[in-house]
Amino acid sequence: MHGLWSHPARPWAAPMVLFLLWLTLGDFLGLGRWEFPFRVVVMAAAIWICSREVVSLRAPDWLGSIAIGVAVFFIWVGPDMLFPGYRDHWLFQNSLTGKVVSSYPKELTSDWMALAFRTIRAAVIVPIVEELFWRGFLMRYLIDPDFLKVPLGQYGRQAFWITAALFAAEHGPYWDVGLICGVIYNWWMVRTKSLGNCILMHAVTNLVLSAFVIGSGRWEYW
Repeated sequence: MHGLWSHPARPWAAPMVLFLLWLTLGDFLGLGRWEFPFRVVVMAAAIWICSREVVSLRAPDWLGSIAIGVAVFFIWVGPDMLFPGYRDHWLFQNSLTGKVVSSYPKELTSDWMALAFRTIRAAVIVPIVEELFWRGFLMRYLIDPDFLKVPLGQYGRQAFWITAALFAAEHGPYWDVGLICGVIYNWWMVRTKSLGNCILMHAVTNLVLSAFVIGSGRWEYW
């Protein structure tokens, strides 16, 4: 246990491992509307305990990060808005990518506590967890397994595209816009070399998307 705790990947990857584990097992806990505040508290604690020494929320290029975050939101929803039925194609919904379904319980669509904590998870927890893993850890690890020697934002063609492809795969039926999003996020890390910029950009995308979901009732994006 001590060896795992002292492993250099721990602060970058541990929150992501816990997050994915929760996604897999969360339904078995039967917490109902309390799942969302509980998940936020547990993940915030995990980030603090495991990753506080590497998390940076300082965003030197905050204006650019916000602008790109909003642009990525429009890229994410654009195909479905412009071409009704676009997401029904077999390229997006199949046995490999899964189906477009919402993980948000239908009975909680009017529960403002659940909505608030689901939004906090999307706009605060997820950007920190994912940016630590994808662009803080994996993109460097694929350049050199001794990733701490690799500066944040160092470009490696293979690492850049593998990370973008895996980020796309994580988003199932939305893999197409996930790939574009992954390329943009990777590019912004290479351009700014700032974890804080990437966290802010990702947070803005998810916050605007959350507002869109709640306002329009397009729960499939959650």
